[in-house]
Formats: sequence, C-alpha cells, structure tokens
Amino acid sequence: MSEIAGVQHGYDRWAAIYDEDANPLQALEQPRFRDACGDVAGLTVLDLGCGTGRHTQWLASRGAIVTTVDFSKEMLSKARRKEEAEAVCFVIHNLHEPLPFKQGGFDLVVSGLVFEHLTDLDDFFIKIYRVLKPSRRAVVSAMHPAMFLRDSQAQFTDPQSGEVIQPGSLSHQVSEMLMAGVNAKFYLAAVNEYAPDREFAKQYPRAEKYVGWPMLIIMCLTK
Repeated sequence: MSEIAGVQHGYDRWAAIYDEDANPLQALEQPRFRDACGDVAGLTVLDLGCGTGRHTQWLASRGAIVTTVDFSKEMLSKARRKEEAEAVCFVIHNLHEPLPFKQGGFDLVVSGLVFEHLTDLDDFFIKIYRVLKPSRRAVVSAMHPAMFLRDSQAQFTDPQSGEVIQPGSLSHQVSEMLMAGVNAKFYLAAVNEYAPDREFAKQYPRAEKYVGWPMLIIMCLTK
C-alpha cells in the first residue's frame, strides 16, 4: 500500500468515531479558525480536506455557497449526513492531484489540519492561488511542527480492536509553511500560533501535557 493510500485507509477507519473523539487539537482550532474566516455569507467557499465536514457545516450555516473536497469516502459519507449538507457540493478528490475547478472560481479557500498529510506545500498553495478570485483570501490551519518533537501526530484508537492507528503524518516546519505561501505569490495577512492553557486542559484532559506548548498554527493569506 502506498503512503497516500495508507493515509486514505486510515481516515476511512477513523470516520466512524472522528466527531466523537474529543480531539483537543480540533477543539483548539475550531473557534479560532472560524474567527479567521469572518463573515462568509454569500461567499463561494472551497473546503479542502473537509473530513467529516467540521468547517463545511458551519460555513453553510452562515450562508456560504460551499464546495468540499476529500479523498476519504467514509469521511465524506459522514459529512453528507450533517445538517446543511443538502446545500453543499461534495467532491471525492486527492489533494495531491490538480484541483478540478476553474481558475478564479472561489471567494474563500479554507483547509483545516491537512498539511501533515501533504508531501508538497508549494504545490498546494499554487493550487489554492489558481482557484481564488483576485484579492480574495485563504485560511489554513495545521498541527504545529513542535508537536512532532513530543512524538505526537494524527492518530486514533480503533474502538473495536483497541489498536492505535496512525494514518501517516509529515512534519513541515513553520518556515516551510510560510515560504510555500510566499512562493505562490500570496500576501501573508496573519500567522498565529496557539498553545492550550490550564482552563482548556480541564475541558480536554488529553491537552494537559501540552499546556504552554505550541499545538496549532493558523495562516490567513490574500491573493
């Protein structure tokens, strides 16, 4: 099985419990990601690597016209069963391949916690730049590379077998993320790094060992 196929298979298995996994990284990311997106009403939005539709559902509920992309059929199946899904266009697609959308077709492109499964960030940002309208924005988040120093990566425990599954993660340095955006000719409007505090760890105990340690990075870019 190829590396990418292994990631795909892992996420197909994860889909069954993904939304109920109490993942602290997702919890840390979600409100900050939404703040970065701002008012999306009436915007055409492309969600790359949408998974079970964490951000897709929110975008559609706020009046965006949403197209979502993911390579996991099981993740998309979960997303299609959520509220607001009837207004969303779902596309099964591998992000390592050219995006099947016209140039300049979207007002906003978002991507949440996908970087660690991509082999070429330069190529990814070039793809985003191509499908964005002039002067429009992209918002992307990623697991902070500092997490890899703590031997942390995307993983879950299969509830039936008890097996710990790691779909496969690649560490990209912050400088690599930033320069990939710059090389694609984006203007970096904002770059923020986040660590959990004690109050957050009380709600999400798995974050306790990361208090004060960078877990998340969010980038806002303008074409």
